[in-house]
Amino acid sequence: MIIVGQSTLSLTEFSELIFKQEEIVLDEAALKKVEVNFNFLRKFSSNKLIYGINTGFGPMAQYKVNEENILQLQYNLIRSHSSGSGKLMPAVLSKALMIARLNSFMLAYSGVHTEVIELLKELINKNISPCIYEHGGVGASGDLVQLAHLGLVLIGEGEVMFEDSIYPTIEIFTKFGIKPLSIHIREGLAILNGTSAMTGIGMINIILARKLLTWSVLFSAIINEMVEAFDDHYSLELNIVKQHKGQNHIAAMMRDILKDSGMIRDRSEHLYNPDNLDYAVFEDKVQEYYSLRCVTQVLGPIYDTIIQAEDVLVNELNSVNDNPVIDHENKNIFHGGNFHGDYVSLEMDKLKIAITKLSMLSERQLNYLLNNKLNQKLPPFVNLGVLGLNFGMQGMQFTATSTVAENQTLSFPMYVHSIPNNNDNQDIVSMGCNAALMTKRVIDNSFEVLAIQLMTILQAIDYLECQDRLSKISRSLYDEAREIFPKFIEDQPKYKDLGRIKDFLENSDHIIAFAK
Repeated sequence: MIIVGQSTLSLTEFSELIFKQEEIVLDEAALKKVEVNFNFLRKFSSNKLIYGINTGFGPMAQYKVNEENILQLQYNLIRSHSSGSGKLMPAVLSKALMIARLNSFMLAYSGVHTEVIELLKELINKNISPCIYEHGGVGASGDLVQLAHLGLVLIGEGEVMFEDSIYPTIEIFTKFGIKPLSIHIREGLAILNGTSAMTGIGMINIILARKLLTWSVLFSAIINEMVEAFDDHYSLELNIVKQHKGQNHIAAMMRDILKDSGMIRDRSEHLYNPDNLDYAVFEDKVQEYYSLRCVTQVLGPIYDTIIQAEDVLVNELNSVNDNPVIDHENKNIFHGGNFHGDYVSLEMDKLKIAITKLSMLSERQLNYLLNNKLNQKLPPFVNLGVLGLNFGMQGMQFTATSTVAENQTLSFPMYVHSIPNNNDNQDIVSMGCNAALMTKRVIDNSFEVLAIQLMTILQAIDYLECQDRLSKISRSLYDEAREIFPKFIEDQPKYKDLGRIKDFLENSDHIIAFAK
């Protein structure tokens, strides 16, 4: 049970609502404040010209709407802007969007009737998700098109997803005895004018990005174990002289993972030994390749980017992003642009670039394991069968390389891709929802790449027969993942194994915690 409206909604609480199916409970004091806000709007708006109540919207705001049509105006807005196209968002993203919109309404600056809040709560708790399309929002006057499809469902129209199937909204409402929303004053505009789509998707992205980074640190540590790397590149002494929080955090994570490893070597014990001076050429590398040695420097900025994105997105989640803002405490209505999504858009672009770099590190580490000329420890493509007759992980490398290349192309920022529209009323826009959706795609791709990396790591561990020398954390991952993906020698299709390992990485909770 998560109480909404009592205090700031955190990333952890948001995650529990989405992934642990915790139920929303509305704070009574906050709900009462919403009611006061609505009553203020109803009284204040009498005999006044107020945008979106008795005027048209956007560039049509110059036209006054007659008193008898003001409720129909709200329905017209919802229906006319339900114009999305492309793929349907997954139900989890639609649910995230609803949570973000509900939380914003509970701040009591939107002038909505409590009916819309109660209805949102019921849909969220029953896992009834509106069918919302990916294409349509430009992220300026809010996520207009995506949120219009939410509004369409709230008034009992459109379609919903329930238990992995799509139904007409009214069919599901009838099944559960749910009453469609009745417009009271400005619920149509209040539903549409906000950043809740990009924010909800962005929150999911941060949750998954945190998990990706933790896996990447763990995989990097295990590869360092397998090649019996030296311990100084992730040491406190080396990293502390660099003044970046992320780098030092990653180094601390690696030290924690590898503290009881039986494979990591002490440089002073091996290379600072005077006996080694007799060799002109060393068999062991004096320094590892960058993809192994520079993990703290590569993943550190990614950690910092995730933390920054989390701070911004949680702020946005708990912000008022309506226009106008209905301020009953100051007894006024303020017009502006709180619906503009630049904060979210910029953070999503930065996060997208960071996760693309994470996938690039994974691909380089994968290539290191598969190329026997580089690692000088493993057979080509970690092939445990007959060389030439069997192929090991050779086929899977193509998938990883192709997927990382797609990430690199997707990393072009949306933030700088503003296109004026809406009769040039929206002459500079954020493209925030596009940015969030593209970031989600990069994250999904990266789970695929890391799944291939993990499958290769497992095969390499079996070839080296080093299970008993791994650190406790590394061995725990090996044992758990091998239950899903057993050792193979003979060639078999691997696409179903890849799917299972990807699901494991996305859903497992056993890994070391990501801490700020």
